[in-house]
Amino acid sequence: MPSRRSGALRRAARLPAAALAAALLAAGCANDPAETAASGGEDSRYISGDGTATEFAPGERQDVPEHTGETLDGEEVSFSDYEGGVLVLNVWASWCGPCRSETPVLNEVHGDFEDQGVEFLGVNIKDDRDAAEAFERKQEVAYPSLYDQPGEVPQAFRDTVPPQAIPSTLVIDPEGRIAARVIGETNYDQLTGLVQTVVEEQG
Repeated sequence: MPSRRSGALRRAARLPAAALAAALLAAGCANDPAETAASGGEDSRYISGDGTATEFAPGERQDVPEHTGETLDGEEVSFSDYEGGVLVLNVWASWCGPCRSETPVLNEVHGDFEDQGVEFLGVNIKDDRDAAEAFERKQEVAYPSLYDQPGEVPQAFRDTVPPQAIPSTLVIDPEGRIAARVIGETNYDQLTGLVQTVVEEQG
């Protein structure tokens, strides 16, 4: 049975995705009127989780759906490009407050694991491209991000993460399977533990 980890703590319970989504609806990701205007009002339909993590045992992991898209830098990227290594996939938007506050954590963990072959890929959704590019520059994001304005990637992962949950983070194992998820803002200890677990599985 998958385990939950919040920071360095593990919990055995696992909520069904539907119940989890319902529980999260009370927390809005971005309710600031200025942020709503900047995103064309799209953010009012999105929710922010409490940062709870769920880990999946190897035998219970689902395959990552295939997707090919273009990064904010104009490069074509497919999820299959990352098979054979550990991938951290983070869904974000420039108008999402928790996305802004967790970016330094993502950058730090990326730097810590870069020498171990762990790669990071952002997925920018429901956003203005200029605003997304400005976010990357200001936050000095150290890895590429797909530009997914329609939100196709979250829809593809809807069996694992509610599509409206932002930010959300997935740790994907070298076989291209979902090893862990965080719904909501992650922190350094939590993300480091999730990534380290998958790295250590490789022996």
